[in-house]
Amino acid sequence: MEKLDTNCPNTWCPGCGNFGALQAVKGAIEEMIASGTAKENIAVVTDIGCNSKIADYLNVNSFYGLHGRSIPVAEGMKLANPKLQTFVFLGDGAALDEGISHLIHSAKRNSDINVILLNNRVFALTTGQFTAVSPKGLKGKSTPEGSIEDPINPLEILMASNASFISRGYALKVQHLKKLIVESAKHKGFSFVEVLQPCVSFLNNMQFYNEKAYEAVNDDPSSKEKALKLIKEWDYDSEEKVPLGLFYKIQKPSYEELMNKVKTEKEADILECLQKHS
Repeated sequence: MEKLDTNCPNTWCPGCGNFGALQAVKGAIEEMIASGTAKENIAVVTDIGCNSKIADYLNVNSFYGLHGRSIPVAEGMKLANPKLQTFVFLGDGAALDEGISHLIHSAKRNSDINVILLNNRVFALTTGQFTAVSPKGLKGKSTPEGSIEDPINPLEILMASNASFISRGYALKVQHLKKLIVESAKHKGFSFVEVLQPCVSFLNNMQFYNEKAYEAVNDDPSSKEKALKLIKEWDYDSEEKVPLGLFYKIQKPSYEELMNKVKTEKEADILECLQKHS
């Protein structure tokens, strides 16, 4: 078995949900390698935040980008080397505040990358500012009287952006999350895995998720109607049950496949032109 641990000291807070996410990711990568994926063809892209330290603890190729800008880096890597299995790890602040345009457009163009959102619903590294998915009323460094904004539903935004693979896991359901990550890696096109990841220091919703999160079954993940029904079951600000699992999955040409087709056609046109004038 390939060694995935590193010598970097782990600096996450004791009890952080990132530990469960890391175990799931390691398990997924181990399964990929055992199934024939070369370790050198696995690449991790992160940016800034507690979640992004996951690159320090995985002995695979990795790249740190700017905050909210890791998705275009991953897209460039995939275009340059189509053999790569490219994972993007970013937090809710990076994905849904600074970098939301990159997320939407990557989903729209169906880039063949795996985006894993480690969602603790707060800017944790900077000690507790609210993000686009923070619960209304959150009292933190930037909202001492409580946030007056309603949270968005990122999965609903991704459906509207024509993402071809949408799922949600929970950091403390390690085996279930591992399966989602493996399935996302097998998907040809843009895949999105939201990971509900409690921040024990600034927004400890672990008990809520333990009580409310359940593994939902979608018998037809190609149905937008069924996917949206599951996605809208929890609005990020209610006490309702929180569904986990694969919500939506369809097959369509990836951005890289379409770009390669255009490239091939252009090369053929140029060759034909040269032959005519030689």
